[in-house]
Amino acid sequence: MRSLSDTVKRLSRRRHASAFTETIPSPLRPLERFGSNPGELQGWWYAPGSIAPSPALVVVLHGCTQTAAVYDACSGWSRLADDCGFALLLPEQVRSNNSNLCFNWFNPADVRRNSGEALSIRQMVEHMIERCNVDRSRVFITGLSAGGAMANAMLAAYPDVFAAGAILAGLPYMTASTIPEAFDRMRGYGLPSTEALQAKILGAFDHQGPWPRISVWHGTGDDTVVPANAMAIVEQWRGVHGSGHHPSSTKRRGRRTLQIWKNASGRRVIELHTLSGMAHGAPLDTARGYGRSGAFFLDVGVSSTVETARAWGLGGSKLPTSVDGIQAAAASALRWTGIVPRPRS
Repeated sequence: MRSLSDTVKRLSRRRHASAFTETIPSPLRPLERFGSNPGELQGWWYAPGSIAPSPALVVVLHGCTQTAAVYDACSGWSRLADDCGFALLLPEQVRSNNSNLCFNWFNPADVRRNSGEALSIRQMVEHMIERCNVDRSRVFITGLSAGGAMANAMLAAYPDVFAAGAILAGLPYMTASTIPEAFDRMRGYGLPSTEALQAKILGAFDHQGPWPRISVWHGTGDDTVVPANAMAIVEQWRGVHGSGHHPSSTKRRGRRTLQIWKNASGRRVIELHTLSGMAHGAPLDTARGYGRSGAFFLDVGVSSTVETARAWGLGGSKLPTSVDGIQAAAASALRWTGIVPRPRS
């Protein structure tokens, strides 16, 4: 395992390595006057000219050393929004909050409901719902690394807001309260028991409605946030969804393994996508659609952006098929989400 100081140095090097993308022209617009913003975050948004009358909203959280514009350019989310007619929100960290531009997923004050960065993001979501007449039943969130951990925090703190979320190379909710603890969890040290993980979700908010569906993506070669965190996220969410310890099904094709957990009624509620040998980052398939390679954006022949949008019912036939051949999840995506895509105007 790598030391804390080595991890910090590697993040710093990656920050400089990704600097070339910061000059890429971006379609994102600044989000202003969205609320009291206690977490002092910045916000960016995008709505295509062909946006649906009552669109879905996708919230995208960048990783450490990244900006919203960099993440969008490499992940391809705004290009996908152009083709599929949904609205896009990209909250952004600032260096005065975190010198490596990480969302502070390890700070309890920033991940609790109605507090800190979590409240800032919730205020941005509400602003976008009102601005774009968003369908409140179709609000989704995704993020990478620290952004994935913060996406998981938002799903836990605001399960009444989000229909589903996708966590890429992220971490479970409320398992660290200091920076040293955060690095320990990233390396897989001190992860709580299943019971303790599930208690964190139940203690975040007294939620009585349906819980968000969860998709987890992780590479087996990730030595920045080790793969044990992916399984810990699954364990954390199994409790509220009433899923068994073992997956309901497992599919393997190429370098991707897809494990699916269902609830008592047979509905897909948790998915774990494991990419064999993939390092820390977001999986992309640049030859078949959206996104571009860069620091923490890995062209492995599978697009997490496209597959996530497909699972959320955002694109239908407009989305390219998956080159690795795992089509069962795509074919039954609407049965998993329970979402019927709305026609574009």
